[in-house]
Amino acid sequence: MTEFSAEDLLDPPAYPSVGYAVLADRIGALMRSFDDVVFVQAEAVVALEAVAASLAKPGLRVLNVVSSPYGDYFAAWLRRGGAVVENVVAELGRPVELAAFQAALDGMERVDVVVLVHGEAANGSLNPLPEIAVAAKARGALLVVDAVASIGAHPFEVQTLGIDIAIIGPQKALAGPAGLSAISVSEAAWARIAEAPALRLSTLSLLDLKENWLDRGADALPGTPAPLEFWALDAALDRIDAEDDGIETVVERHQLAMRATRAGLRALGAALWIEDDEAASALVTAVPVPSGVDVDALVAAASAGEGAAISPGVGGVETLLVRLNHTAARAAYRPVLANVVAYGQALAALGQAVDLDAAIEAVAKSFADAEPAGSTD
Repeated sequence: MTEFSAEDLLDPPAYPSVGYAVLADRIGALMRSFDDVVFVQAEAVVALEAVAASLAKPGLRVLNVVSSPYGDYFAAWLRRGGAVVENVVAELGRPVELAAFQAALDGMERVDVVVLVHGEAANGSLNPLPEIAVAAKARGALLVVDAVASIGAHPFEVQTLGIDIAIIGPQKALAGPAGLSAISVSEAAWARIAEAPALRLSTLSLLDLKENWLDRGADALPGTPAPLEFWALDAALDRIDAEDDGIETVVERHQLAMRATRAGLRALGAALWIEDDEAASALVTAVPVPSGVDVDALVAAASAGEGAAISPGVGGVETLLVRLNHTAARAAYRPVLANVVAYGQALAALGQAVDLDAAIEAVAKSFADAEPAGSTD
């Protein structure tokens, strides 16, 4: 465990009031958003609930994609506010089928809002956002996207896709703090949020945040901002800006880590949970637990590998898959190789046939072919 001195953590200087609007603009630039960006001073799940609570009205018609527990949470929050929610549920641990989404959309006489998670760290899947965005816009619906697990790992452009509300947390691919979230909100989304009855006098009220911060010049944030979180976000954005091509380099690093991991696993002789590369997350790669293998034994054996980060899935798939983590600092050659080797050694120890030499060669080749974009750290 890394040790920090008290001097590093206690009595930090206040983050300058004029800096919050600058940070919001920098977040907007990462998302390619020209809309308002507001901060929620909590982890991303609170920001997600704030969006649902602020949007929900009696009679609001919502089509909600469920591909992990977060989709279920969002539906519950919307229904609590009186919204009528139609869920289109993906196969367990998989991305939603575009045909199923389109059928659900076509079956709704009126749809006001479409909601989905873009990338899923829980199971390693990636929902077909560009196609869903086109379909939602064709129906005149607001588009709400949870991009917490995709920002920095996949191309994500609010303006190009016509996203009305995008929620991000900087703690994953951006390698920033976990106690702070950001939301991009379009004019059309603000108008919907402001319709009566509007949630007010609540820490979940985006309208309160707009009126008490944006409409007052975006100077001092309401409440008592946590300076460490904002200084950490500032530092994380500085690190991204220092990259040769900024966020594009961060995205490519994650894409390379995904490609190398998948190449290594295929060469190893292991199955992939998501066979289609275009439907796979660049944060984690999921592999199915082989028949007859106990998931706890598999994770324990894999975790014994030096430098490996391997864990069970989340949200009903805990016994079905394990995830190889290649997020943030782990989106690099050595962590990717450590994961693939540790997983291969664990399978071998549990009596499965593997080809470790081929897997090592495949990972190395993926990074070598990508130079100079690839990292050998």
